Amino acid sequence: MDQPESSEFTPATAYSELSPLQRRERLTELAAVFFRLGTVAFGGPAAHVAMMDDEVVKRRHWLSRQQLLDLIGVTNLIPGPNSTELAIHIGFERGGWPGLFVAGGSFILPAMVLVWILAAGYARFQTVPQVEWLLYGIKPVIMAIILQALIKLGKKAIKDGPTTLAAVGVMAAFFLNINEILLLLLAGLAVMLIKNLRQGGAAALLLPAWGTLAQIGTVTPVATASPTWGQVFLFFLKIGSVLYGSGYVLLAFLQQDLVERLGWLTSQELLDAIAIGQFTPGPVFTTATFVGYLLAGNMGAIAGTVGIFLPAFLLVGLINPWVPKLRQSPWFSAFLDGVNAASLGLMAVVTYTLGRAALVDGITVGLAVLAAIAVFRFKVNSAWIVLAGGIAGFLVQTLSWI
Repeated sequence: MDQPESSEFTPATAYSELSPLQRRERLTELAAVFFRLGTVAFGGPAAHVAMMDDEVVKRRHWLSRQQLLDLIGVTNLIPGPNSTELAIHIGFERGGWPGLFVAGGSFILPAMVLVWILAAGYARFQTVPQVEWLLYGIKPVIMAIILQALIKLGKKAIKDGPTTLAAVGVMAAFFLNINEILLLLLAGLAVMLIKNLRQGGAAALLLPAWGTLAQIGTVTPVATASPTWGQVFLFFLKIGSVLYGSGYVLLAFLQQDLVERLGWLTSQELLDAIAIGQFTPGPVFTTATFVGYLLAGNMGAIAGTVGIFLPAFLLVGLINPWVPKLRQSPWFSAFLDGVNAASLGLMAVVTYTLGRAALVDGITVGLAVLAAIAVFRFKVNSAWIVLAGGIAGFLVQTLSWI
């Protein structure tokens, strides 16, 4: 049952102060919410963030929008899958360490199971299912969901001149192929200096600065013809500990290690694995489930999934308690404002890119318009909109066959 939207946020009772029964109820609610989100979370991190904003801030009032923005900013600064880390953060806020594992695990589980099943079928038939019709209908309706989140988050993130400059500067610099993490850090530093030193002209020059972050050196395991599940776990643990960016960055990492250095997979198998991760709901990092199954069977699927996601759980648990403390410092608060504005700018750029891929003809444009009406006029839950998009894609595919 959707709760009415409120203009004010009231902090919930801390998890540690609840009775055992209340704790179980809160964890059960966390599991139900994030399992449902994980089941319908198509469209990549930007769409996932938009759905969490709709569910957690608008409908359930678990967090204020400013709190959500701060958590988004922090997740962008640490390695790992951003939207999954946001789910883990929310779980920690609601239920401490138990909530952290419940929310993150529930968000990952639907995609993991689906990818696991598809991996078993792929190992037998050596082909991926043809589900273009599904994404054909879902992608355009997701645009409306992301747009709504951008508007609402933007009202909190774009607070003044420095944060406006940060967002615009990051959007412009992104198209110059400057590293995303470097952009976030420079935006945070620029806003921090502008707000605290009142030297806006000099600090603003930091935003379009050229450069890239140095790649972290990692040790590659010795190549073996048939890896064990333990080797699969260690390999993906390394990836989860150092990988920033999208599924395309994951593809580059895996191509270099799994195909070129170790010879565990062929390039075609890796491309099929990434494709599975892209068209299934939830985090793209469940590609590790698919690869793990191909390398070491059922135990490999489990080992790959646990390995790539475990660093995210640990990092969030260590960092989350410091977020409110950082907000109390004028310097770090301004830095976080800059990172939040930059994160919003990156999200806007991703939305533009997704829009070009999703709105390909009159039907998809029409679906996007209808979804926007449902979102902005009738406040329809994002899960129902995604489901309707999938049905629309199926109907279009069916009619094209007739």
